[in-house]
Amino acid sequence: MNKRLLDPDVIEFIKEHYKEDASRIILNKSPFADVSSQELAQQIIGLQKAEKKLPTWFKTPQIYFPSKLNLEQTSSEKTAAYKAGLFSGRNSIDLTGGFGIDDYYLSKRFEHLTHCELNADLAEIAQHNYKSLGVENVTVTSKNSISYLEGSTEKYDLIYTDPSRRHDSKGKVFMLKDCEPNIPENLNFLLGIADKILIKTSPLLDITAALSELRKVVTIHCVAVKNEVKELLWIIDKNQNSDSIDYIAVNLDSDFDEPVVIANTKLNHAEAIYGEPHAYLYEPNAALLKLGAFNWISENYKLDKLSANAHLYTSEELIAFPGRRFQIDSVINYSKKEVSKSFKNTQANITTRNFKESVSALRKKFKIKDGGETYLFFTTLANNSTVVIKCRKS
Repeated sequence: MNKRLLDPDVIEFIKEHYKEDASRIILNKSPFADVSSQELAQQIIGLQKAEKKLPTWFKTPQIYFPSKLNLEQTSSEKTAAYKAGLFSGRNSIDLTGGFGIDDYYLSKRFEHLTHCELNADLAEIAQHNYKSLGVENVTVTSKNSISYLEGSTEKYDLIYTDPSRRHDSKGKVFMLKDCEPNIPENLNFLLGIADKILIKTSPLLDITAALSELRKVVTIHCVAVKNEVKELLWIIDKNQNSDSIDYIAVNLDSDFDEPVVIANTKLNHAEAIYGEPHAYLYEPNAALLKLGAFNWISENYKLDKLSANAHLYTSEELIAFPGRRFQIDSVINYSKKEVSKSFKNTQANITTRNFKESVSALRKKFKIKDGGETYLFFTTLANNSTVVIKCRKS
């Protein structure tokens, strides 16, 4: 950590150039003898990424930004605030503190928080930034978090961790045992010193596989922002004595951002009702789809499902719904002649659901430009007929 970057003249230079291409900064000679062009570029990239993702850090003076990779891996403020809002208590610990976004928000909910970060440089940066942010109830350590806990007699209301995949884990599919710290291997130990454990994982983690590795899971949150799934949150409670699990889907910064709660018994045993398009069409948000709530959506909201694999729903009356809602204008059978007659050389937003051709192929085939207020859903119905549903947002 080069503290020269925190001097007023360097900060002024960074603010003046933060909208520029960082690669140009790297290629040019640094105007400061004791600050490299690479160091200046790192701070500029940090400001650029923080402007929308981390507005508190962007606005706060004397913030020091880590590498681009560390910034990409950190939570956004929106997701950090969401997860922190689920807990409160006296004492908590983060086993994988990182840049400290999650801990900044958790520190507002607990009297004291310990931030463990194995990377000593990143730990130093986090400690500096806590001071700049006025956070006084966080203790930072760069020790291995499991070793730190083994050498302590402290008890915790909450243990939080965002395990990172080991470099030797291969492919997109992975298990929690492939991450550091290895939570399944240390679960008994952690449950002996904490009432609750919160695990944040990538949405790529298979839910069924992860449940086979864990015990006493009470809640799984699937958190999306503007309909992009960002993380899965696993809450473990050592006092849990049943197999009941609540699945919670939330889509922050959307027209319907209220959490949707689904009991596992309902999720696993729901039955869908199938029907052809009525007056309105519904597309569930990404968080609900990630949880596999396909039949539950039909049963809970009393909507007809268009087909088993399309995950589109319909009704005669408009209802409040966690996803996009459309008023259907027309439904035509899919054929080159019919689609060309109705939509060739027009403008529309295209979505495919359980359909044999891709969006790009359809645009090229029918010369349909992107955008506008018309929405076209190319899909397959329960009777295996392929159709195009023309609609507009409702």
